[in-house]
Amino acid sequence: MSVALSVRALAKRYGDLQALHDVSFELSSGELIAVVGPNGAGKTTLLSIVAGSTEPSGGSFEVSSGRVGWAPQRVAVYSRLSVRENLELFAHLERVEDPRAAADRMLEQTALAPRADELLAHLSGGNRQRVNVALALIAKPAVLALDEPTAALDPGQRERLWEFIMGLVEGGAAVLYSTHNVSEVRRHARRVLVLDEGELCLDATPAELLAAGGEPPDGDLERALVRFLRGGPGAGDGEVTGAGPGPGSGGEGTGAGPGGGEGTGAGPGGGEGTGG
Repeated sequence: MSVALSVRALAKRYGDLQALHDVSFELSSGELIAVVGPNGAGKTTLLSIVAGSTEPSGGSFEVSSGRVGWAPQRVAVYSRLSVRENLELFAHLERVEDPRAAADRMLEQTALAPRADELLAHLSGGNRQRVNVALALIAKPAVLALDEPTAALDPGQRERLWEFIMGLVEGGAAVLYSTHNVSEVRRHARRVLVLDEGELCLDATPAELLAAGGEPPDGDLERALVRFLRGGPGAGDGEVTGAGPGPGSGGEGTGAGPGGGEGTGAGPGGGEGTGG
């Protein structure tokens, strides 16, 4: 598999707060990597940097082709526009050659065609999240960054979204996503990055994280993660890539894009009071 995203010694400082400390890893085409860790670990900061929404303070990253599609946790949509209108607007902002054709493609790919003319304000949380992911995919990015994509979804909505995401991975997309749902990591992720206080403490498979947390192969991955973080890097048999938790914590990275408006969240087109 070819490398789709290469991250080298990425760092971010907010004043006296060191949110990320020299984070390095590679993401290949057709691979899904989960980013886990406690609140404030730097997960959103990392994703927003590789998505181009936040400037790093140090280090670098390289995308093999095009740009990174970004789906922030706060759904970046315009609630008074329809699903189709949102897709066509973001296609224009991304300078897609044929915005209407791109919107048609994403409506079909995300199974949102029956709701194409519905206002975003009238959609369920699950369908709004599907629109959010569709917006991130509108320019056909080789790499997709998803910040807790299933956090507000019910089990059925999560299952449908994961079917869609895994279909993208099987088609060759490279996906980097953050989550607090460790069961999703075990089920879907090929690798897991453990962040704590801005440090990359572990880059391993879910099975290696189990071992690093002192759990058997069929053990509890969430318990292994908690135990690993309590014991610090080096506890267990996982492949340790960081020197250990350091000072500081990850902040909530915010995307910024052209335009203002009444959408929510951050991304191209801005947000309902928060984008810009």
